Amino acid sequence: MTATDSAASAGISRRPEDQRRVLTVLVVSQVLSGAGLAAGITVGALLAQDMLGSTDLAGLPSALFTAGSALAAVGVGRISQARGRRPGLAAGYLTGAVGSAGVIAAAVADSPVLLFTALFVYGAGTATNLQARYAGGDLAAPAHRARAVSTVLVATTLGGVAGPNLAAPTGAFAERLGLPGLAGPFLLAGAAYGLAALVLAVWLHPDPLLLARELADGQQTGTAQESAAPVHRPELMLGAVTMVLTQLVMAAIMTMTPVHMHDHGHGTAASGLVIAIHVGAMYLPSPLTGWLVDRYGRRMIAAASGVTLLASGVLAAFAPEDSVALLALALALLGLGWNFGLVSGTAMITDAVPLATRARTQGVVDVAIACAGATGGLASGLVVSAAGYPVLGVAGGVLALAVIPAAVLTANRRPDPA
Repeated sequence: MTATDSAASAGISRRPEDQRRVLTVLVVSQVLSGAGLAAGITVGALLAQDMLGSTDLAGLPSALFTAGSALAAVGVGRISQARGRRPGLAAGYLTGAVGSAGVIAAAVADSPVLLFTALFVYGAGTATNLQARYAGGDLAAPAHRARAVSTVLVATTLGGVAGPNLAAPTGAFAERLGLPGLAGPFLLAGAAYGLAALVLAVWLHPDPLLLARELADGQQTGTAQESAAPVHRPELMLGAVTMVLTQLVMAAIMTMTPVHMHDHGHGTAASGLVIAIHVGAMYLPSPLTGWLVDRYGRRMIAAASGVTLLASGVLAAFAPEDSVALLALALALLGLGWNFGLVSGTAMITDAVPLATRARTQGVVDVAIACAGATGGLASGLVVSAAGYPVLGVAGGVLALAVIPAAVLTANRRPDPA
């Protein structure tokens, strides 16, 4: 057994110095892109509500940029499969920057059609931000894979928390430029996505996926065995189901919370604070979540995501309409439940799929996740319009519990690599 094989079996990356460099570059790009993805969450629904004069389709922006992220996930996955993570991720962020510019143009022209088209394109940034987590796990040993993924995710926290809190200042800046105030966060998004693309294009060397394949081709054990291994379908399906359900529930409740707050007299600053807390809870717990997933198993934390999302939905449903604090707590639990589902699901997908088809499969799974988010975002407006925000919260929380029987049904198919 070689030294690199011994390291891999001990749970250490076969190329630790390269893994450290890859994670550093990914962290920088995620800090930037986090600010970009938060713009659409914070004011996308408000832009649509202003243009259309109704809450019926206020969930459409979230649905559109999430649907756009589905298409982008396919593109980023295929480019990454063929040419590596660097060109795939850089192209995705550049597309998100173009979409941000389109949203600004739509706000100036007061054009709902242009707004919805631009939000679809803007969704590429969201897809790329999520796809980057897979790059963190390419060179990681299985025993530390969830922690590597979580390192990339937690980096999104800084930009993701700062972005919503900059909604009011960037709005004021936009107005000084003669632009509509709600276009302000998309000025930030365009710059953030463009810089993230630049960082990856210039500094993501070596390419983690290409290096992982090179190591697999050069070794007869360890990673090579992983590269040639069959797909473990029960684990693949559980990982996908976990992330799809948590994304659907999270997107539905998150999308309508700013609208719910706006309808009850809260300003942009208050809704921006609540969304900032939510986004922080989506990413900040990632190191702890990664440790829990590696220590206690993928299925255990996947089941915990369902329970946490139920608590979030119930609290959001019954929180007093004038209580920003309780809504913030509900959205924090929403983010935490999503984080549990994403980290555990990502680890399951990466464990289940060999290197030879990994990037393409990850892209396909992220399409399903994006479609779930689009469905949740679109349906949320209709549910709130027909039955009210409390019904949305309770229904979403109950739906999330479906993760638990899915985890139980696959528990004996393959042991967790914890």
